[in-house]
Parts: sequence; structure tokens; C-alpha cells
Amino acid sequence: MQVLVLDCSEEDKDRLIAELWERGATGFIEHDRSADRIVLEAFFREPFSVEAYADWNARWEPVEEVNWVRLTMESFEPIPVGERFFIAPDWRDDPTPPGRLRLEVRPGLALGTGYHPTTQLCLEAMERRLVAGQAFLDVGTGSGILAQAAALLDATRIIACDIDPQAVEAAGENLARAAVPALLFHGSVDAVTAAAADFVAANISPGAAVRLAGELARVLRPEGLAVLSGFEPDRIEEVACAARMAGLELLETASRDGWAAILVRRAAS
Repeated sequence: MQVLVLDCSEEDKDRLIAELWERGATGFIEHDRSADRIVLEAFFREPFSVEAYADWNARWEPVEEVNWVRLTMESFEPIPVGERFFIAPDWRDDPTPPGRLRLEVRPGLALGTGYHPTTQLCLEAMERRLVAGQAFLDVGTGSGILAQAAALLDATRIIACDIDPQAVEAAGENLARAAVPALLFHGSVDAVTAAAADFVAANISPGAAVRLAGELARVLRPEGLAVLSGFEPDRIEEVACAARMAGLELLETASRDGWAAILVRRAAS
């Protein structure tokens, strides 16, 4: 076990926690340093390059094993996302606010807790644009959270895939727990038949989004929509350009806390 130590402001803390969760953090501890500064400790099984966190004086320190499960369960709070979702860890019994759809998550080794901005941007696009009865495809499903959300939005056929076998295993467990009848497989979008989906969500890296743009267009039905996320705002044009070259029309862009998403549409035949 290793601990990543960062010196940050209260303002930066929540964003850092969300990002580090997505990188596989197993727990967090906060220590007050001054009135507006804190020391944030993030626990990981294996270290990685912390160059991206240099602004917060990030450094690795060895640490004895801790009860990270207990620490995690104490710090994981339910949150509303968009206008319709309510994300809550599955061990919490907080009542779901009226008019919201409860999306229960169990943090694990796969990406996708619902707390990262890219996941939230996808969820917000889905709640606005996914129509009940449509077929939904989740490319790079991670924990399966977007497939689970599609079921709550009454998608009638749900397909989910990931190239990481560990993610497929985690997604299978989560979707089974939520009783979501998804077609889940280990692989990528190139294994999906043409015109299989009305709505595609791809919360993946910018390189993967550019590389797979043609495949994403192929699996969309005429006038079908796709939300692409997982990249920073300065990569929007690169991803949007690849989408346009694949025959997809850019409809919307959105960004939050240093991350971005685009919504595209396949033209009518």
C-alpha cells in the first residue's frame, strides 16, 4: 500500500478526490493544515507518475495497511447529478429525493463511480436526450454505471463492452445487482453490428474516441446520438473533427472541472 500526499485548498479537494477515485484510490484521509489548506492522503495499491499533480506538491510515501473499506464507507456521500439522477453508494439508505432516479454504485477496481465530471457529463446528456424505448450502447463501460442509468431511463435494449476484463467482471456484478438485463461483453465497439443503437455513450480517452469515431458512427442508427467524454477541453476540437470526418454532426459541447464532453448525431439516411 502507498499513500499519495497532496497539499491542496478546500476548493480543490473535491475535484482531486473525484479524479483520484477514478484512478483507483482505495480511501482518503484529510488533515487540516491551516484555515484554508489541507493535507489530503489518497491510498493506492500501486504508485504511478504524479507529474499531473505537481501543483499540489504531490509525493508518494509508504504507509502501513489501513482499513480503507471503513474509511471509504464513511466518506462516500450521496449526491444529485443533473436534473434526474441521485447517486448513492449501495450501503447508504438515504431517501431518494422526489422526482429523481436512484443510481446505486459500489466503488471498486473499475472506473465509473459517478463522482467524476466525465461520468456526470454523460449522465446529463443521457437524461436530456435518451428516449424511453431506444437501444443504448455503452462503449468502455467500466463499472457499468451508464448502462445502469440507461435502464433507469427505460432503454429497451442495452449493450455494454470494455476491453478490460476486470471492468467487464465488475460491470457484470453491478448490473446483476441492479437487475439490468444488458448484453455485456469483453471487447470493443467493432464487434457490434451496424445500426445497433439509437444512443451511444463512450466515456473513453481522447485517443480512443478519435480512433473509434468511424465505428461509433457505424453502430448508430440514422439520427442516432452519441455522447463522447473522457478528455480535457483542449481536446474537444480534435475529437469533434474526427467525429465530423466519420459523418457525425456536432450538436453540443460541455465542460466541467477541467473535463469535457461532446454530443454528436448521425445524419438521417
